[in-house]
Amino acid sequence: MGAAPGSPRPHWWGTLLYVPVLYGLGWLSARPLGLLFPAWRPDQPDLAGAVIALALLLATLPWRLRRAWNSPAPWRRLGVAVTAAAGGRAFGRGVIKAMLLLAGVCAVLLLSGQAHWGGTLTAAEGLNALALLLGVGFAEELLFRGWLWGELDLLAGPQRAIGLQAAVFALVHPWRRLPAPEALALLAGLVLLGLVLALQRRADGGALWGAVGLHGGLVGGWFALLAGPLQIATGAPAWLVGAGSPSPNPIGALLGWLGLGALLWVRRRWWPAA
Repeated sequence: MGAAPGSPRPHWWGTLLYVPVLYGLGWLSARPLGLLFPAWRPDQPDLAGAVIALALLLATLPWRLRRAWNSPAPWRRLGVAVTAAAGGRAFGRGVIKAMLLLAGVCAVLLLSGQAHWGGTLTAAEGLNALALLLGVGFAEELLFRGWLWGELDLLAGPQRAIGLQAAVFALVHPWRRLPAPEALALLAGLVLLGLVLALQRRADGGALWGAVGLHGGLVGGWFALLAGPLQIATGAPAWLVGAGSPSPNPIGALLGWLGLGALLWVRRRWWPAA
């Protein structure tokens, strides 16, 4: 993914401002919706703003890649435009990995008495989980393992770029809302996840869909488990299951670290060469 000598490179200021400007435009565009729909919750205009920002990203990415990356095939360069068979296989493998990671977390919690099965998943919750799998998985992977990683690769080289994209991915998530020890644990887990997702894309030959399936599968699958079948004990330790009760995030706990660490070890040969 590195830039060849003499090839065009994006400017740092463009990389830093591109997405914040799109997000700001989306946020501003959604403000009138709160007046048009007074029954909306306070967070719904923000969600609408994020959707508008994603639409702006999709509309402007081809222009950005042609201008700053000199890429005549932007969607192929981002790993989106692949054959249906290759994309489907990569996506399926990613979802399976996510399910295996979540199954390991559930098994430890159930065997240790920190959780039990109970409750059911409604149709609405199932659809919400599917929306998270596809929506969050695609949007965040396009942004971080697609556009951002490519920009950083051109600016800083492959060795630095893989760590930088994982750091930025972790820092923009809401880890600061937790108390200091749990916040740092979640931050570390997010960095591990960012590295795992990057290596997943490299292992898939540049296709983005395996990372989409893995990321979305973890988010949507964990939501589905907590919404119905998996009941976590009130006193379950944060170091084991993650902070943020009653909806803890295992990425920021021992179980998440072990699972992600195992994936990193399995994918270690895909680390960029010096």
